[in-house]
Amino acid sequence: MPSSQIGSSRRIAVMIVEDDGDIRDGLARLIDRVDGFRCVGRYRTMEEALAARPSEPPDVALLDIGLPGMSGTAGIEPLKCRHPDVLVLMITVHDDDDRIFEAMCAGACGYLLKKTPPAKLIESVREVVNGGAPMSPEVARRVVELFRKFRPPERADCHLTPHELRLLGMLVDGHTYRTAATELGVTVHAISFHMRHVYEKLRVHSKSEAVAKALRQQLLR
Repeated sequence: MPSSQIGSSRRIAVMIVEDDGDIRDGLARLIDRVDGFRCVGRYRTMEEALAARPSEPPDVALLDIGLPGMSGTAGIEPLKCRHPDVLVLMITVHDDDDRIFEAMCAGACGYLLKKTPPAKLIESVREVVNGGAPMSPEVARRVVELFRKFRPPERADCHLTPHELRLLGMLVDGHTYRTAATELGVTVHAISFHMRHVYEKLRVHSKSEAVAKALRQQLLR
């Protein structure tokens, strides 16, 4: 059931990915003792979370960014492929502009600092399920300041072909390789082949970096 359709009789299923055991267990205990919530999985790494079979599909995933191996930000796309309806809420110590921007471009619905009080964290999970985009006050101020200072350059010429620009636009719109392949009637391998050329031309290494560069340089204007 999509998260937007969670009714009052249905508990919100929450997945946690956090490498600090004390924080991970504390979050799980907090979630399990709140009426209407249930922790359906707690994992140390994104790799563990992606390989796991939770007791039920998660409605919300609380992801740390600085994880061993794959980062929380890099894990958003494969997690959404595994659980298409999951809503991602970053919970981290990092509040710098680059990490915030990359997480939002990768598909995060909210961004909280780990010092967020327990009651506020639970309120934020409810908010994201109801269509909101919760952020810690410090993060919200940085986002406002980031866009206030943002002055996009003239449109860059990265020598992308019309087809490559179309694929890049689909990523900006939230598509994964799989959903882009379905919409275009081609294989995921074909999408991956073309996107390797896009990454080379943009000099980036991931979907989130490509999306961020496309927005910053107005490649799709």
